[in-house]
Order: sequence, then C-alpha cells, then structure tokens
Amino acid sequence: MVQREWIPQSVDVSVPSMARTYDFLLGGAHNFAVDRELAVHVERVMPDARSAARVNRAFLGRAVRYMTDQGIRQFLDIGSGIPTVANVHEVAQAEDPGCRVVYVDKDPIAVAHSELMLADDDRATIVHADMRDPESVLGHPETRGLLDFDQPVGLLVLMMLHWVPDGDDPWALMARYRDALAPGSHLAITHVTADGQDERLAEVTGLIQESRSADNLTERPHDQVVRLFGDFELVEPGVVGCAAWRPSRRGDMSDTPEMNMVIYGGVARKP
Repeated sequence: MVQREWIPQSVDVSVPSMARTYDFLLGGAHNFAVDRELAVHVERVMPDARSAARVNRAFLGRAVRYMTDQGIRQFLDIGSGIPTVANVHEVAQAEDPGCRVVYVDKDPIAVAHSELMLADDDRATIVHADMRDPESVLGHPETRGLLDFDQPVGLLVLMMLHWVPDGDDPWALMARYRDALAPGSHLAITHVTADGQDERLAEVTGLIQESRSADNLTERPHDQVVRLFGDFELVEPGVVGCAAWRPSRRGDMSDTPEMNMVIYGGVARKP
C-alpha cells in the first residue's frame, strides 16, 4: 500500500487515534480506516455523536470571540488536533489580523498537517509536544517566539483533559499552566461528563478501551471539572453543557438534549 504524503512514517495506521476519529466525526479527511471503524462503532451506540463534536467546535468559536472582545490577542491551543474549519487562528484573526496563535499537539499527523496549513502565516505555529509536560510546551522556542507571557494569553484546553487519568493529576497539571499566565489571561476548557447521561456513554468508553487506542476516556462530574479552573474567575454562565455557554445561533446546539450536556464547557479569567 502506498502511504499518502501527509502521513508521517512513524504513524501506526493500524491503531486508532482519538484525534483522527474526532476529525472524522467533524467531517474531516485526515483519518484512516481504523479511525472510521471506531467512529462507526461509537455512532451505533451514540447515534448523535457527530452533533456532540459539532457542539464542541461551535463552543471553540464563541470562546475565542469572547476572548478577543476582552482584548486577548495571543492564544495557546493545547491539544489542537487535526486542523479543520474555524480553527483558532482563523476565528481570532477574523476579529483582528494581528492575533497570534500557538497550537500544540502530540499527534504527528495533526502536527504535519498544521505545518502545511500554517506555512504562510507568520502569526501562527504548531508545537509538537505532550500537554503532560508543560515545560516542553511553555518553554518551546516556537511558543516563546510568538507569545509574550508577560501579557494576557487565551489558553484553550478543549476535549483534552478527559484523556488525562486521575493518576496523572490533571488538576495539578492545569495549575502549572495557570501559573504561567499573566493577570487578565483567560482559560477555556471542555470536558466529557457522565452527569445526566445513560449507559451509552459507558459503552462508548468501553469501545475506546477495547480499540487499542492509546487514549482512554475519564468522564468527570461537574465539581471536578470546575476544579480545573482553579482560582480563576468563571465567566457567566459558569461551567455548563458547552452548548449552553452563550449560544448565539442555531448551529451552536444539538437537536438531541443529551448531546448538549455530554461535554461541559466554561471560560474563566485570571484576576
């Protein structure tokens, strides 16, 4: 089989990646048969999984626009995934072309495709790093070359922290990122929850575990998601189903009520 040019040689195409599965659910093309197979199994259990992915993506746009309205002009998107429509730099630079964005991901395909997409944009870059090593993210030359941490930063950690198990202490991990930010910075988080969900979400979690993916899902209740924001001041309406966070158009919400609540979302400001 001839390997497509955008596939790094190090990628094992026999093992599903949640970044590529998410890309497929969003209608993207940078995924493999094994990713699509997992997505099909997920959709058999949870038929509206695509709408949950879309709702999360819509939240990203609203959060970035809110931050630009607050004067944020530089962004750090951790776990940015495979580029698709309405990326952070596209949303932010539509508000102000001077906005600067650093994307971070550990998936080599996400990094390779982002490098191609950002080749002509000197105000956006991609860093190949694991979010569980904050020093490699915050201290990377590309990060330091584009972002000024003496000024407010918009930090986005969307659909990432539920892949960090309790044993790796996601609360301490987020504290390290929060501590690096200047006052006036903003933090946006989305996180899968089992609150108000039926047994289908547990089935999806089991499917992911059985798929040989390196990613395992840890759903968390509301209070544990709120803790990820630390002492930052939550923006109204707080941590809610991400579709309910300041929706402004029909596409911001799913027609299936459960899909509006399966992902918590919130934005907070550093005093």
